[in-house]
Amino acid sequence: MRILYSFILALGLILAAQPVLAAGGGGGSNWSSEEKADPNFTAGTQAIDAKDWARAVTFFQKVVTKDDQNADAFNYLGFAQRNLGDYESAFKSYAAALAIDPKHRGAHEYIGEAYLQTGNLAKAEQHLGELDRICFFGCEEYRELKEKIAAYKAKNGKSS
Repeated sequence: MRILYSFILALGLILAAQPVLAAGGGGGSNWSSEEKADPNFTAGTQAIDAKDWARAVTFFQKVVTKDDQNADAFNYLGFAQRNLGDYESAFKSYAAALAIDPKHRGAHEYIGEAYLQTGNLAKAEQHLGELDRICFFGCEEYRELKEKIAAYKAKNGKSS
């Protein structure tokens, strides 16, 4: 009976987490109705999908100017800045996202990737550790950053 109870409890936890787990791609959060209604947020995500990084930066700067507590917008802003090669700005945007939401999975993944791109393996691993702590059952952001760290180590002759 105890095994059955444990199984039902575990299944319930997994099913309850489904909406959260499904939201992983592209930022690690569920967009609020305000974000869905903000034309700049929508245009920014469309620009990211089109890999039009400069346009995405313009739209997400408008979003964060209007709402300086929008962790998703800061995360996407950092993502676009990083893809433009503006690491200094990207790190500031990711830091803003994490100051607003310290458990923002997307921001931890993306800042970890930025640290790898700038040669700071230790900082990337620090954010992987944060994702490991945050993602109780594991998550896409953790797996992706872990794979990128492993590839970085293989390419740069670092041991695991």
